[in-house]
Amino acid sequence: MGEDVFHTIHAPADALYKVKGSKHYGYVFPVKSVDEAKAHLEVLRKKHHDARHHAYAYRIGPTGDAWRTSDDGEPANSAGPPILGALKSKEVTNCLGVVVRYFGGTKLGVGGLIDAYRTATLMALENSQIVERFIEKSVTVRCPYGLIGVVMALGERLNARVMDQTFTDTCTVCLNIRASQYPTLHRALDEFYGCEILP
Repeated sequence: MGEDVFHTIHAPADALYKVKGSKHYGYVFPVKSVDEAKAHLEVLRKKHHDARHHAYAYRIGPTGDAWRTSDDGEPANSAGPPILGALKSKEVTNCLGVVVRYFGGTKLGVGGLIDAYRTATLMALENSQIVERFIEKSVTVRCPYGLIGVVMALGERLNARVMDQTFTDTCTVCLNIRASQYPTLHRALDEFYGCEILP
């Protein structure tokens, strides 16, 4: 796996894990920011307004460097960290895991809680599709009309995506490309006489 590859989930998924009368609703969501994670949490808190606990964890960024956990009233480290552990074990990032717990009358103990929160998250992840994503860089190039076909063909050959294009007296194109392919694209564009790479 290249250094510019990471894994996340394609779409939200959920699962229900029952143990000793307690119900643990596991949810996973693809998220790209803390604000997105908070928005999903708000929706779940409204949907399950009668639940006692809404524990969660998220990992954001290609390497999962931005992360947070919350036990939401459960004993310390018995809910949020097991959810985070499940995300890490599946090697997914840009992902929020939430487990909503309805107490069933029988205490599970800290070990039982850890197992329940982790299992509910893993079950939701099993129901999701894990996908490969690439860290991308963007390059903006300005060129005369005569070169636009060559620039587009080069971008296509290197699997770059056109993010924006403007046609005035010249052509300006913004391309997103996998980070590992960026030097190749930059070098090739640099060699075209008449192409200007914009800062």
